[in-house]
Amino acid sequence: MYQAILFLPLIGFLIVGLFGNQLGAKASEYITSGLVIVAALLSWVAFFSVGYGETALYQIEIMRWITAGALDVSWSIRVDTLTVVMLVVVNSVSALVHVYSIGYMHHDPHRPRFFAYLSLFTFAMLSLVTADNLLQMFFGWEGVGLASYLLIGFWYKKPAANAAAMKAFVVNRVGDFGFALGIFGVFFLFNSIDLSTIFANVGAVAGEEGEVMTFLGYHLSADTAITVVCLLLFMGAMGKSAQFLLHTWLPDAMEGPTPVSALIHAATMVTAGVFMVARLSPIFEYSHTALVVVTFFGATTAFFAATIGLVQNDIKRVIAYSTCSQLGYMFVALGVGAYSIGVFHLFTHAFFKALLFLCAGSVIHAVSDEQDMRKMGGLRKHIPITYWTMMIGTLALTGVGIPLTHIGFAGFVSKDAVIEAAYAAAGGDHPNSMALYGFWLTVVAAALTSFYSWRLTFMTFHGKPRAPVDVMKHVHESPLVMTVPLFILSIGAVLAGVVFYGSFFYDEAAYEAFWKGALFTSETNHVLHAMHEVPKWVKVSPFIAMVLGLVVAWYFYIRSPETPKRLAEQHSGLYQFLLNKWYFDELYNFLFVRPAMWIGRVLWKKGDGTVIDGFGPNGVAARVQNVTTWVVKLQTGYLYHYAFAMLVGVAALITWSMFTGAGGAN
Repeated sequence: MYQAILFLPLIGFLIVGLFGNQLGAKASEYITSGLVIVAALLSWVAFFSVGYGETALYQIEIMRWITAGALDVSWSIRVDTLTVVMLVVVNSVSALVHVYSIGYMHHDPHRPRFFAYLSLFTFAMLSLVTADNLLQMFFGWEGVGLASYLLIGFWYKKPAANAAAMKAFVVNRVGDFGFALGIFGVFFLFNSIDLSTIFANVGAVAGEEGEVMTFLGYHLSADTAITVVCLLLFMGAMGKSAQFLLHTWLPDAMEGPTPVSALIHAATMVTAGVFMVARLSPIFEYSHTALVVVTFFGATTAFFAATIGLVQNDIKRVIAYSTCSQLGYMFVALGVGAYSIGVFHLFTHAFFKALLFLCAGSVIHAVSDEQDMRKMGGLRKHIPITYWTMMIGTLALTGVGIPLTHIGFAGFVSKDAVIEAAYAAAGGDHPNSMALYGFWLTVVAAALTSFYSWRLTFMTFHGKPRAPVDVMKHVHESPLVMTVPLFILSIGAVLAGVVFYGSFFYDEAAYEAFWKGALFTSETNHVLHAMHEVPKWVKVSPFIAMVLGLVVAWYFYIRSPETPKRLAEQHSGLYQFLLNKWYFDELYNFLFVRPAMWIGRVLWKKGDGTVIDGFGPNGVAARVQNVTTWVVKLQTGYLYHYAFAMLVGVAALITWSMFTGAGGAN
């Protein structure tokens, strides 16, 4: 079963990628979508059989891969609860995106290539989450990077799409450099990259005395070496999951087709970093410093991305920055040691964020590919299915529910749990020094999330229509092939939190029975217990923040629509700062892009053009050609020229003989 889950998307990619043009668009759509749907159904079977069964962990070896000295790597499928949770997330969302794309990409002439790329993306992510060693994980890691490059730049004739694809690829290489170094460091410390071997020996390595590793000229003790390795691994997670400083590629990824945005932002690429840190929790638990750093970057990202989302006008970019912010929540949970809560928020987020993106695609489809919310409005009655499913996604994202209970939409249960865990981690015997920072920034981000989410809904569906009359005449609801995935995702957005919260973190007995050791927590980590005892004001704070954001958004965009424009004019500096995304693109352009282009231009013009072409092989060839040209010019073809040259030569020879002969006689 697990081999089928892993390889069915690959089979679809190979069939359609090689023979798509011969098969035709319809056959390509049905083959890839059908295979991924089967993989999704099998994933749910695996989820209930492993998560709620008795199996704790087993490995399925597919083939021997690499054997070189101490490095012995097999391609194996690691099956435990964390694996099956990710299988459900990846394959369920991917299957729905495949089906949705049949309608959304209906008029695109290159549909076989698009569906082949979707299946390749799915296979790469499945390779990552089923990895039993770090090399296999890195293979999947780079595979989703490649597939994202192909999908973001799918419309390759569009310059903005090409630039966005290249940006995503380059920025992720920065993070992947750290991830690769982290893998090397793990192999140096543990003499293995097999996960089971690493987890079994991390305690012994952490307890070693004296110097265990040298890095950048520094001699590191065991605890410091583990911290360095964890930070390098987290650097990879920062790039893949678009955390603060390495986030700039994510909003630009919106240049790809909307189904791509849903796939990348909800279930696959951006959650890879969260999964990796959760999978390696046995290592991170031995580095308090690394967890503090993870908490800091997660909280900063949650707040930072939410502030930018306040003023964006592109409907997809608002949701993109929301994704960036919600990933920050997940890393806050991981940083404070609440790994299951971070994975739970990943699980619930996949449903409502995929729903929001696909709803945005339905809106764009309805208004003739317009993405600017300022040119929408009044769409509620024209596309009611899209409106109500978007409303469900918004309620889930903003965290609507009944305070002090676990009754509410998916985001209410999981996001509130992150905030409570952050507060709880500030106390105890081993407090996280960034926990309170994470608590307050996630609470503020909850208010900002509510504001920009309701702002999107009000600007798009309420008020008077702002689109041209000819566009409004053609506004229509999406076909069934696009709305059915919206209905299914809506069910997840409503029920995922209520149904599964006990198994993921709340009930201790259910938690142990569900996870079976797939996530590691040390004996000093009591955050899951402590979060149940936080004050009531902590528990209700995200709800209050959500209501505050809703009220302000309603006043700004329903009650007094002229207020936002007036505030933007009064605080133009702040508005431009947020509108230009804290000027990170301009800063990176100044610090890295322009110097790199200057160095490249110098090496091209001076190094290649002047030095190599002037004095290297090209220069020598040019000189030979010049000499040849001069020699050729001596050959005139006239007999008297040759006779005159011979006469001059003979005269010169006789003169030389006379002088040299006389000198010899003396």
